[in-house]
Amino acid sequence: MITMIVPVLMMMPFAEPHEVSFPTRDGGVVHADIYGTGGNGVVLAHGARFDKRSWKDQAAQLANAGFRVAAIDFRGYGKSHGGPKSAPGHDEMYLDVLAAADYLRAHGAKAVSVIGASMGGGASANAVVHSTPGTIDRLILLAPAPIQNPERITGPKLFAAAQGDPITPRVREQYGKAPDPKELLILDGSAHAQFLFTTDQGERLMKAILKFLSGAVSKP
Repeated sequence: MITMIVPVLMMMPFAEPHEVSFPTRDGGVVHADIYGTGGNGVVLAHGARFDKRSWKDQAAQLANAGFRVAAIDFRGYGKSHGGPKSAPGHDEMYLDVLAAADYLRAHGAKAVSVIGASMGGGASANAVVHSTPGTIDRLILLAPAPIQNPERITGPKLFAAAQGDPITPRVREQYGKAPDPKELLILDGSAHAQFLFTTDQGERLMKAILKFLSGAVSKP
């Protein structure tokens, strides 16, 4: 009987996300789409040409794998915005990542990992740099924008980029400065950050992400 039920459950379509909002530490507001109900959280931080909706396929896969996912809109995207004294540009976007991590923990997440792409990768790494150790348990950086202090990125981290992406030499350089534990995944092709998911490397990348995140799964 069990062998008949399990495949059916695995094939069930995942429910649509619901939108939430939460405050940032500088008085701003971040809007996010929430997928799943798992006990371990994942924040998805988009690149400059994307928004929270761009993660829909990856968020559904992560939710089906048992994670509770918050795909955020950075300040200046959608309805998200910084505080009244926030500076223009990308420097304070790390506060949006920290706000999402705080939200997930406040709603029961036992561990929080972050996946940041391009602009969102730089912001995600800076969130780790500017927070206390353990705020973000694991970090995945997809061709991240320049990181302020890569040598201060604590915790397990996975860097991923395409061989032919012009930013990859910089990614390798910052990976070299980051402390252990760390992993580097160089994929075929030249697609940048989230665009990797639209190539024949997308499945390989997602498998690597799920394998890496499995180290953050709390044991019952």
